[in-house]
Amino acid sequence: MILRVMQLTILFTDQAIRIANVSPGERAGALLEFQGIVRGIEDGATIGGLLYEIYQPMAERMIRRIAEELSAEHPCHGFHIVHRHGLVPTGEAAIYVRIEASHRSEAIRMLELFMNRLKAEVPIWKSGTVPC
Repeated sequence: MILRVMQLTILFTDQAIRIANVSPGERAGALLEFQGIVRGIEDGATIGGLLYEIYQPMAERMIRRIAEELSAEHPCHGFHIVHRHGLVPTGEAAIYVRIEASHRSEAIRMLELFMNRLKAEVPIWKSGTVPC
């Protein structure tokens, strides 16, 4: 029996997300990176940024659980997430996700399902907008 272990990294920060140039592991045939960018318009109004709140201990547990559950069906070797809290100005990333998998279909499906569950289940909220 081959045991596949997914490397999982979860980071919450109030600083701009810096994306390091990372080489994927030797098992990876796909490296997928996603950034969720704060748009300049929210509910039809021009904004200067969004305020995010995170209940960090629970959010980390839930993200870990979701990633592990999804990886059982869509095997990935690496799953890395950075989510901002506090003020995130327009044009900056509120979230960064990097997934390493053997095949692109696993990485793409993992990202889609993870983002849907993150928004629905994890205690991370847009708590307000900042005017321009």
